[in-house]
Amino acid sequence: MSSTRTVCFGWSLGIAGLMIPLLIYSIAQWLRPPRTLATAILFAGITYEREIAEQPWPQVIHIVTIDLDEAGVEVLVSPGTAAAVEGEPAEFETIALTTSDFLVQNDLELAVNANFFAPFSETTPWNFYPGPGDDTRVLGTAISNGEAYSLPESAWPALCFGPDKRAQIAPEGTCPDGTQQAIAGKQQLVWDGAPVPIEEKDTPYARVMVAVNAQGDRLWLVIVDGKQPGYSAGATLAQLTEIALRLEAAAAINLDGGGSTTLAIATPQGPRPINAPIHTKLPMRQRPVANHLGFRAAPGPDS
Repeated sequence: MSSTRTVCFGWSLGIAGLMIPLLIYSIAQWLRPPRTLATAILFAGITYEREIAEQPWPQVIHIVTIDLDEAGVEVLVSPGTAAAVEGEPAEFETIALTTSDFLVQNDLELAVNANFFAPFSETTPWNFYPGPGDDTRVLGTAISNGEAYSLPESAWPALCFGPDKRAQIAPEGTCPDGTQQAIAGKQQLVWDGAPVPIEEKDTPYARVMVAVNAQGDRLWLVIVDGKQPGYSAGATLAQLTEIALRLEAAAAINLDGGGSTTLAIATPQGPRPINAPIHTKLPMRQRPVANHLGFRAAPGPDS
């Protein structure tokens, strides 16, 4: 009889072990932004729009428009480690943070993940790298407050901000002298107002795109949630390009996506993501990443 009870107890524990992740996943799904259209003035000079698509697959698309000429709007890229900034040989350049933690630590109003990075691994919800505070290095150029901590690479096009906050995209990855803030992406999607051919397999994925106008005084962040069947399956690079052209952007690049995809804002209740990040297959869980692009701004009427 005791052996039977032991077997039954073991089965009960096994079932409970399976049910707990399912319960966590189910609760997390209800925390995602609703699949409804939305517009808002987040802060002075920063507006938000949420678009919904059903074809060719479900999509939740977040578009942030930033007026860089607006008084009070400031740009900040995650700073590098002291060794990386000083130009010393450094295997690692940054300390991993979630987007919300970066926003809070730097007193920002809005932030998004930026460069692709290494090392990275994701095995289970409790076994992944990097965790918060772990060493990381970014791919492509990175500049914070005029101090470069990652060298440019021609395969990683860069977004560069000058002392006047004007933004421009450098297709070969090298920003002009005097650049104050810079990040890098992977694919150039639009250049001189025209689409750039995509030379790789193009499948739906959680995406982050940054686009600028010809004058460099307007910037768009486009975030498409993904990896969440029935809610949002993501976007192809071609679809991102279509969005950039619809916005009449002069240039656009693809930033790190997948489980890194996180757009966070400051609220009176604290930071919160306004998209649906998914890390280790758990909705609304933020991934610690190597660096970010953030903005300060004055309160707006909807803040």
